[in-house]
Amino acid sequence: MRLAPLTAVPAPIVLVAHGSRDPRAALATEALSRAVAAARPGVVVRASYLDHGPPRPAAVLAELEAAGHRRAVLVPLLLTAAYHGQVDIPDAVAAARSAGLGIPVLVGDVLGPTEAGVDPRLLAGLSRRLTEAGGSVDGAADAGRVDGVVLAAAGTRDAVARRTVEEAAEALGAVLAVPVRVGYASASPPTAGVAVAELRASGARRVAVATYFLAPGRLYETAMGSAREAGAVAFAAPLGDAPELVRLVLARAEAAEHGSLPRVGMNETVSEIPSVRPSSIRE
Repeated sequence: MRLAPLTAVPAPIVLVAHGSRDPRAALATEALSRAVAAARPGVVVRASYLDHGPPRPAAVLAELEAAGHRRAVLVPLLLTAAYHGQVDIPDAVAAARSAGLGIPVLVGDVLGPTEAGVDPRLLAGLSRRLTEAGGSVDGAADAGRVDGVVLAAAGTRDAVARRTVEEAAEALGAVLAVPVRVGYASASPPTAGVAVAELRASGARRVAVATYFLAPGRLYETAMGSAREAGAVAFAAPLGDAPELVRLVLARAEAAEHGSLPRVGMNETVSEIPSVRPSSIRE
């Protein structure tokens, strides 16, 4: 009997989140992992964390190899390609290789904007969460309609990463047809509250907050609190396991497995991944 080609067997997907001391963040990541698995029956999906708790990516990759899997796809649960995406992700693969991992590891793009632009699925997920929070931009300019939106993000000192957040905000504004400004919880101005105030000063009467967060945590609460004090009227929940985010994760995994993204094989090292310009400042 002729065996099916290796590519006919889907590779397991390893989701790599930053991790948080807030237990709600891990719960959100596990919920996303289950949703991705449910959307692609037969595919093994595992969550892992760069910091603040197990399992680490290297441990998950080793378990998959021990279980007989011949390769794995790693999808960063990151919305910018700052330090965590540029340095920590390659380091995680290098750690697995140093520990004896032999199977190829294919690394997907982050979930945020790439050279190809802002994925429509990300914008749809942001819009979904905003609508669920009561931030409607549809209909006539009545008392309940939102006429300004702040895209609240964690913040980073990496200028390139900030530019991708601004790119996401611009794309979201085009979708919603209302002004959208970025507000940060830390590391860089403006705060979410200042962004709300700027929109109100420019004439917006009802400002809602869209969330550029995958999971709840301290920075998410900081951003929402700042916006609330400035007079925002609606506050989106983190993206979590939104259906659009599930589809985006699967798209990143498929592109990594069948496209031209970096592959670390049995006779290669992580240093052979195309180089990036790392930042010395973490997100």
